Amino acid sequence: MSGAIAAPLPGTAAAPPPSRGGGRKVLPGFNLTLGYTLFYLCLIVLIPLSALVLKTFTLSWDQFWTAISSPRVLASYRLTFGASFLAALVNVVFGLLVAWVLVRYSFPGKRIVDALVDLPFALPTAVAGISLTALLAGNGWIGQYLEPMGIKLAFNPNGVVIALIFIGMPFVVRTVQPVLEESEKELEEAAMCLGATRLQTFTKVIFPSIAPALLTGFAMAFARAIGEYGSVIFIAGNMPMVSEITPLIIIGKLEQYDYGGATAVAVVMLFFSFLLLLVINGLQAWQRRRAGGH
Repeated sequence: MSGAIAAPLPGTAAAPPPSRGGGRKVLPGFNLTLGYTLFYLCLIVLIPLSALVLKTFTLSWDQFWTAISSPRVLASYRLTFGASFLAALVNVVFGLLVAWVLVRYSFPGKRIVDALVDLPFALPTAVAGISLTALLAGNGWIGQYLEPMGIKLAFNPNGVVIALIFIGMPFVVRTVQPVLEESEKELEEAAMCLGATRLQTFTKVIFPSIAPALLTGFAMAFARAIGEYGSVIFIAGNMPMVSEITPLIIIGKLEQYDYGGATAVAVVMLFFSFLLLLVINGLQAWQRRRAGGH
């Protein structure tokens, strides 16, 4: 009979019945794993950051405000946030172009180009700064031809922007690339069959689907650029009030044993970094909701 259950062969043990609870879990239970997670996060993240915030309590409000609002520090804020914003905008445009080429076209050496996108992730930032300086300085391979024309790309704010573009590009490419891979090309073909131009197809069909990923990549590149130090100090020139970034201000205060002033400026950077993380998480949640809706 088809519904009969075969009996076990003589000398063999019967197989245990399948568990209705999903079987044994690979990892320990929820309470243990959650406890370990919270302990690890506190040990690695929360305790050091709490020590940073508590250190600022040794300053009075007037001392704190003086430390974070001196003209030199304010100039570093303007350069750091302004250059980071500009670099993130450039990366949105050209990062989208790079992601589009990698997804939509096949060409010799594509895998090599795809691997080169991740090079700023693996390359030490100091090496990136030295390389850019060797290229763009007045006696560099490229700078020696640009400087006689009045174009100076090193040892000024231009160098800061270039360095931040270099380290921020992978964030945009790797955020947009999977969205482009999952996009439905049939919608683009249907739009073109209905008479839409290339610009209309991009603005009405493609861009709305990749906009959340673009915003997420922009926020990630912006957040990464704000805290960048190694690749910038070699090409910036580090001139006070001109090309001095905020992380360098913090390092300078530490070298002068002004620990209170250094932690005060660091708390300001921590506050903005936390806000950017909230924005990134919100954008990622919005992107998941849009993907689930489609």
